[in-house]
Amino acid sequence: MNEISPDQHPTAYVVDDDESIRSLWRWLMESNGIAVRTFATAEEFIESYRNGGAGCLVLDIKLPDMSGLELQEYLNGRDIEIPIVFVTGHGDVPAAVSALKGGAVDFIQKPFSHREVLAIIANAFQRDAELRVRRARQSRIAGRLATLTEREREVLQRVIEGKPNKIIASELDISVKTVEFHRAKVMEKAGVDSVAELVQVAMQQPE
Repeated sequence: MNEISPDQHPTAYVVDDDESIRSLWRWLMESNGIAVRTFATAEEFIESYRNGGAGCLVLDIKLPDMSGLELQEYLNGRDIEIPIVFVTGHGDVPAAVSALKGGAVDFIQKPFSHREVLAIIANAFQRDAELRVRRARQSRIAGRLATLTEREREVLQRVIEGKPNKIIASELDISVKTVEFHRAKVMEKAGVDSVAELVQVAMQQPE
C-alpha cells in the first residue's frame, strides 16, 4: 500500500472492518467535498499514515486484532497527534468514555445521522488546525530559545521560578543591571513582550 504523504488539505481517515460501512463513509465524505481514506484494520492505517497528515481519524472501537482503543494508545505512546473520533454501538458507551479520557475529541454512536457526523468531522478538522498552529508556534519558539547563551538560560530558569532580579543577581554573582540585560535579551530572542508571556512560552516547551 502506498504511503500517505502529509497534506495541508484535511482528510478523514476512517478505520472500520465492515466494507459496507467503509463504503458509506466514502460516499458521505466525498459527496460533501471531504477527502477520505478508508482502512479495514488498525494495522493498515499504521502502515499508511505518515505523522503530520492533516485531518482526523474516524475509528471504530471494535476492530479485529488491534482494537480502536489500542490504536489510540499506540498513537499516544508515539506522540502522534491526530484528532480521533470514535464510532461506537449502543453497548459501547463505557468504552467511548475511556476513549474520551484518552484524548479523543468526540464519539459517534450507531446509527448516526449524516448531519451530526458532518458537524463532528468539521469540529475535528478545526481541532487539528489549532494543533498545527500550536505546534508551529512551539517549534519557532524552540528554535529561538536554542540560541540562548548559557548565562541567558540560567537567568531564564530563575525567571520561570519567579525569582526577582535581586535574588537572581545574588545567585549568579552578577549585578542587577546585568540580570536586566540578560532578561531583555532572552525576551528579544523569544519574541515576546512581557515576562508573563516569556514564562508561558518557556513552560510550554517539551522537556
